[in-house]
Amino acid sequence: MPHLALSTVFYLSLATLLWAGNAIVGRALVGSISPITLSAVRWGLAACMLLPFGWRVFRPSSGLWKNKGRLLVLGLLGVGSYNALLYLALQTSTAINVTLIGASMPMWMLLIGAVFYKVKPTLLQLVGALVSLLGVTVVLTRGEPTDILSMQVVIGDLLIMLATIFWAFYSWMIGRPGESTERQWPWAEFLMAQVMIGLLWTMLFEGLEIASGHAFIDLNLWTGALILFIALGPSLVAYRCWGLGVSGAGPTVAAFFANLIPLFTALLSAAMLGDPPSLFHGLAFLLIAGGIIISSARQGR
Repeated sequence: MPHLALSTVFYLSLATLLWAGNAIVGRALVGSISPITLSAVRWGLAACMLLPFGWRVFRPSSGLWKNKGRLLVLGLLGVGSYNALLYLALQTSTAINVTLIGASMPMWMLLIGAVFYKVKPTLLQLVGALVSLLGVTVVLTRGEPTDILSMQVVIGDLLIMLATIFWAFYSWMIGRPGESTERQWPWAEFLMAQVMIGLLWTMLFEGLEIASGHAFIDLNLWTGALILFIALGPSLVAYRCWGLGVSGAGPTVAAFFANLIPLFTALLSAAMLGDPPSLFHGLAFLLIAGGIIISSARQGR
């Protein structure tokens, strides 16, 4: 039987819903702001909003200074590199390619867990990964699986693949058994440490974008509202929910929830365009949910 608490399901589902919104907004902002600048502005705003709740992390007695090496890596993988690579990928890759490659997350999570953390995947997790990936394929091909044969690989596809691998390492670092920093610190301080260090990495990348002459921003009321959304929802709320979800489900099972992102993206896009959901959306949901249930079921004796 599945052993996921309803609260864990809620946290992981909300995080993926907000990240689906982030993908839509990121694509909508192409041409209005350069990708690294978008990431820098996003996390700069997020840090300002989080500061009243997490400022204590900068005190000399804070665990930030004792764990600065670990947090430098967390900030690079989870905030700095992943988001910069995602926005860069959206410049050249199509939504179907980016989301399909991102749907390989469970496979990378199982592989990294087995190689680096000596956590052997169960048969149910492997089966669940295949079932869930099939559901993602149904969404992305709109019920026509043969369309996948016409896909072409571009530089954005390689960037999102690298971002997916980075996120798998990040999830294992915050959710590995016995070493969950999320349980040791107040949530706001733990997230503040990641955001600030990730922002430092992002500013380094932003310096390179400025030096290359590719940085730009066309700020108006509409773009400002979109940037504010991604600074609050997909940044603070989603990262907090993902941390709670990974702590409750473990990094491997949590990865299967990431396959809800393409489904949510399709539904949100359909709602924005006034196009009602199709039958294949329902089939995809059943397959993705089935993969989650299978992967989180207790292994029999």
